[in-house]
Amino acid sequence: MNYFQEDMERASRETMRDLQSARLTETVRRVYANVAYYRRLMDARGVTPADIRSVDDLPKLPFLTKDDLRDAYPYGLLAAPLAETVRIQSTSGTTGRRVVAFYTQADIDLWEECCARAIIAAGGRRHDVVHVCYGYGLFTGGPGLNGGSHKVGALTLPMSSGNTERQIQFMIDLGATILCCTPSYAAFLAETIIEKGLRDKINLKAGIFGAEAWSEEMRRDIEEKLGLKAYDIYGLTEISGPGVSFECGEQTGLHVNEDHFLVECIDPDTGETLPEGEKGELVFTSISKKAFPLLRYRTRDICVLSRRPCSCGRTLIKMSKPMGRSDDMLIIRGVNVFPSQIETVLLNCGFPPNYQIILDRVNYTDTFEVQVEMTPEMFSDTVRDIAAKEADLLNSLKSMLGISPKVTLTAPRSIARSEGKAVRVIDKRKV
Repeated sequence: MNYFQEDMERASRETMRDLQSARLTETVRRVYANVAYYRRLMDARGVTPADIRSVDDLPKLPFLTKDDLRDAYPYGLLAAPLAETVRIQSTSGTTGRRVVAFYTQADIDLWEECCARAIIAAGGRRHDVVHVCYGYGLFTGGPGLNGGSHKVGALTLPMSSGNTERQIQFMIDLGATILCCTPSYAAFLAETIIEKGLRDKINLKAGIFGAEAWSEEMRRDIEEKLGLKAYDIYGLTEISGPGVSFECGEQTGLHVNEDHFLVECIDPDTGETLPEGEKGELVFTSISKKAFPLLRYRTRDICVLSRRPCSCGRTLIKMSKPMGRSDDMLIIRGVNVFPSQIETVLLNCGFPPNYQIILDRVNYTDTFEVQVEMTPEMFSDTVRDIAAKEADLLNSLKSMLGISPKVTLTAPRSIARSEGKAVRVIDKRKV
């Protein structure tokens, strides 16, 4: 079996369009009736559900952004009765207010089915052992691949992240065949396994790696060191999580699960829909979800869409690996980080808003440093006091971001000024 749901993964264009149109019109009617926030946006644009008759009418709908999710927090975009929802997942927002996504049981089932498609496309079968070391909890990586593995019927190891010694022990003892984690952690596992002389005891055949940018060079290095084939996977908490799109064996782009998610590519400045093959910002519309169906959600990810035939036989449209962002969000070790979050912490802790974020990649692992200027009063403190301030600031940043940077306090006016836009981020990573 090469497909998890062959009728959808290999559907004709006509069949898929008919299904998409039916699901879109039903979703728009339900959202307009049940979500006051959407209703206001549509009314302001002069659009009613009767105006949406097929996927061709999608551009009539207003866009939704992360600011809308923040403004509607927590329940303002919930489209189903709270009593029918069974789970939330969450990611950080631009100002510390988190983005919360809701799921009915049906939403979880379709999300897990999308992840199952990714596992099957990577060669996964019922007899496989799937080792999941994405984070669990509010992060979508672990729960998504965990559920997808269950749908396939494979033995699932819900390892979560960290504790590398235990990861490797279970990988060897239980004969893991498919590894699911961030590419940077896969690279770290590979280095550790080789250092310990355990390469011959690893039985991995495939890896499903996502949540952060990674290059083709990094892919080939991981493949060589772990003896597997490395597949990309893409998703957003706002849309469902990993499994919005996935890579097949051809490795020339990621198939979008079009029966659940409509995808557009737009000019990020004008909002104009771009033709196939042109680089622009991805926009997704959920057409199957019950609790949290977002309409025309701007991802800020820059990609190219293509319908060229694929050797795997899937007819699902392909998106390229993201080529960058149209906003200032950073992805560091799989975590979304906004400079504005850091600035909020600094101001709340009494520091001036003069700082720089320095990113690099060492042995395929992101390094993350925040350099912050002190006030003249702080600078006159003792070395011990300055070290204590660094520790306190580190804890505050970790609480806000969910990730620990290196914090360096510098002398007043030591960070270069600019007559134009301040250079807040120095990203030395090569991806």
